[in-house]
Amino acid sequence: MPRPREYDDDLRLRLLDAAATILADEGPHAVSTRRVASAVGTSTTAIYSLIGAKDDLMRAMYREGFTRLADHLGAVPHTEDPLADLAALGTAYHRMGVESPQFYNVMFNCPIPEFEATDDDVVFSLSTLQVLIDAVQRAVDAGIFRGDAEALAVELWALNHGLTMLAITGMIADAPERLTHAYAALVSGYCDQARATAR
Repeated sequence: MPRPREYDDDLRLRLLDAAATILADEGPHAVSTRRVASAVGTSTTAIYSLIGAKDDLMRAMYREGFTRLADHLGAVPHTEDPLADLAALGTAYHRMGVESPQFYNVMFNCPIPEFEATDDDVVFSLSTLQVLIDAVQRAVDAGIFRGDAEALAVELWALNHGLTMLAITGMIADAPERLTHAYAALVSGYCDQARATAR
């Protein structure tokens, strides 16, 4: 039986937005299919049709966060300058976090005790890190950085993640500027290390 026309992807996204917002504002105990449907002005049938039961709703929020991150990273153009591309990826990552803090919370803070990511979920989430690893590998291949691309990518990610979390929680108001400064300092250190090793 075909899905009713009104049960479209726009409604699915609104349901996920509502669920993630309720989770962030009130905690996991407040998230139910009935509560989420009511917040959007639809029925629980819409959730079951578009997403599934409550467990499926939790997983869909987790994956939606990484989908949004992948979309932000995927919109960064590939240029001939590896360092500029890395900076742009960092900006895109940070922007996703501050634009969708409720999903960023689900992605990294595990606010739903009973939720366990499947192997497929982990592979899906780590594909976003691979984008950064590939960008760092370009800098290594060009001789700009020296070392293991994955290890360097994790360090860059940790820097961005920390500043993004501080921005989301309201601890700092100038996160983009601090991110630019910290990124430049870290990259400068990587470059100096590569030059020193090449001597």
